Amino acid sequence: MVVCITGFYEMFLFFQCANNRYITLEYHVAEMLRYDYSTIYKMTTYLSHKKAHFDYEVLETFEAGLVLFGHEVKSIRASRGKLEGGFVIIRGGEAFLVGVNINPYQPKNVPKHYDPERARKLLLSKKQLAEIEHKTETAGLTAIPLKLYNSGRNIKLELAIVKGKKKHDKRESIKARDTKRDIERILKNQ
Repeated sequence: MVVCITGFYEMFLFFQCANNRYITLEYHVAEMLRYDYSTIYKMTTYLSHKKAHFDYEVLETFEAGLVLFGHEVKSIRASRGKLEGGFVIIRGGEAFLVGVNINPYQPKNVPKHYDPERARKLLLSKKQLAEIEHKTETAGLTAIPLKLYNSGRNIKLELAIVKGKKKHDKRESIKARDTKRDIERILKNQ
């Protein structure tokens, strides 16, 4: 319940708390500002490109925001989607995420014109856009999505500038991984 008391020079708003105590608006705002919201929004990885580090050599990573529909946000938070096959293109000074499939949260409650693989706009600074555009066009590199995660209330995309691995590079990484696993197993048993 909200009670309004007006005086000659000021107006006070009082809120009734759970224990039937009245507090002023200033006290309520101060309590809200002291609350640690990081306990509510812990960083969670919703989707990840599992084979990215195996298929590509990651050179540099960036963090970008996404322009999404509400049902896409719900779907991402339910981990319904695939980052495999996605890449970033830059057209007209804007970056777009193409080829990423975000399945509908409720298939029967989605607009009929909804395309799960539509191009989604990325929110990057001009400096980041220029750097990504320069590296993808001149050096022959590719920008791919690595993971979708939350940062506070916002959903962020970690994208990377990558160089494709050849078959012999993949074999070397498999061999290095196996030898590392064997060494750890031997050290663990001793």
